[in-house]
Amino acid sequence: MEQREASRNGSFWLPLFVVVLGAFAAILNNSSINVALPKMMSIFGVSAEDAEWILTAYMLTSGVVIPVTGYLGDRLGTKRVYLACTVIFTIGSVLCSLAWNNSSMVAARVIQGIGGGAIMPVSMAIVYRIVPREKIGLALGVWGMAAVCGPAVGPTLGGYIVDHLNWRFLFTMNIPVGITGFFLAYILLPESTLRQSLKFDTWGFISSAIGCFTLLLALSEGTKEGWSSFYIVSLLIFFFYALLLFVIVELNHDQPMLDLSLFKNSIFSISVFAGSLITVGLYGGVFLIPLFTQNLLLLTPYETGLILMPAAIVTALMMPVSGFLFDRFGPKILAVAGLTLTAWGTLEFHNLSLNTSSHSIMLFAALRSLGMGLAMMPITTAGMNTVPASQVGRASALSNVSRQVAGSFGIAILTAVMQNRQVFHYASLAEGTSINSNAVSLLNQLNGYLTYAGVADASDAAMAVLGGLVAEESLVRAIDDTFIVAAVFIFIAIPLAFFLKKPVKKAGSTQTPSDASARGGPVVPDKLSESASN
Repeated sequence: MEQREASRNGSFWLPLFVVVLGAFAAILNNSSINVALPKMMSIFGVSAEDAEWILTAYMLTSGVVIPVTGYLGDRLGTKRVYLACTVIFTIGSVLCSLAWNNSSMVAARVIQGIGGGAIMPVSMAIVYRIVPREKIGLALGVWGMAAVCGPAVGPTLGGYIVDHLNWRFLFTMNIPVGITGFFLAYILLPESTLRQSLKFDTWGFISSAIGCFTLLLALSEGTKEGWSSFYIVSLLIFFFYALLLFVIVELNHDQPMLDLSLFKNSIFSISVFAGSLITVGLYGGVFLIPLFTQNLLLLTPYETGLILMPAAIVTALMMPVSGFLFDRFGPKILAVAGLTLTAWGTLEFHNLSLNTSSHSIMLFAALRSLGMGLAMMPITTAGMNTVPASQVGRASALSNVSRQVAGSFGIAILTAVMQNRQVFHYASLAEGTSINSNAVSLLNQLNGYLTYAGVADASDAAMAVLGGLVAEESLVRAIDDTFIVAAVFIFIAIPLAFFLKKPVKKAGSTQTPSDASARGGPVVPDKLSESASN
């Protein structure tokens, strides 16, 4: 009754704020850690490879936890699971802030990843259970601000904290947020209907955990170890057989942990696939733009964050606007327009050079974010709206684990493309330099200046300087090429958006997801979900 009244009288906004707060805190924290890694390497006295496990441990733990969140939400209640996630994330943040070496930090990040990784899928399930279906677009637009703005705001905040405060504040700032979020969630969130008869899918969990762990580890370590190395190939083989076992188990289990039959729903499948493609493009920008500004333009992490801040603001404004428009016009127009803007903005970055101004980067990043904010929520909501309310938790877990893998895949594939193109451009530029009259003239001038300055082995020093210029230019061109690849992933998603349809409301129907959940029955909101469930 409490849940049903919350949906009907409009009081879902306060509970919605609570879950947005938790989701934003988890994503913001994870995205702000990147800029602190060099500082931690220095303090802990470890190599870059060891420090990267601070990021990898969180990602791997999240990948293992996300698939089981649907079962836990149905069996224990989404409110209880959300409260537990908040507590675990806060405890992990406390331990991270007290870490004394790299090993203790990695262990604390594992604990933090258990809570933080589960918050997003659980919070999405809560949104669908407390918000009436006719207002779900606007509500998910507000909720989606956390998913899209966190990666954009994180580097700015992290850079400021590292430059002006202490790196431990990256974690201690989560403590008051976690405590406040816990008490607000305890007071404001309604509990979902429990399904006591559910049985835990043990083999499904084991196979999914092994599969997600090995795949995400292979994607994160592939560039460093080599994609053809025994280590990476072994991980991919383990992933393949774990995935095969998982599919066999889930298709033959009467209560599967992840209901793969959801993919029979064509709209949901298109939504997940298109969302995964967009995630690759999103992570491409998050990964490539800071690389360009910091390594080539020599800006600090904080300065880079300030350049990307307008893009974050644009996304924050567009997410609820796109949700409002979704409730009135449906997903197709918004998704096509948003994806076109996103692809165009991403493609424009292939013209980056050392002479590109910060304002140009800011403009195209904002254009890209405008499209991202317009497209992401309608695509996600269009798929989730065709899922019966009783399966929302499982669908949320399935969608989130797909995007987790897509994000890791995006960083891995774009890193590989960038490195391969850098080698290609370096070889091409080096070959052209030897026969280019301007390059020979520059080399002679450098040699003359260094000789006049009394530099020993002036000829070798001049060659080193010229080699550095060639390496710099080859990296610029490699980043440009990689942005083209990132744009291609988004362009592929555009035709898929034409298959998304506006839900058709039944005449006289006022049933909400909460109403059906309270009675233990599914909601079929429109004709699309009827056909998908048949």
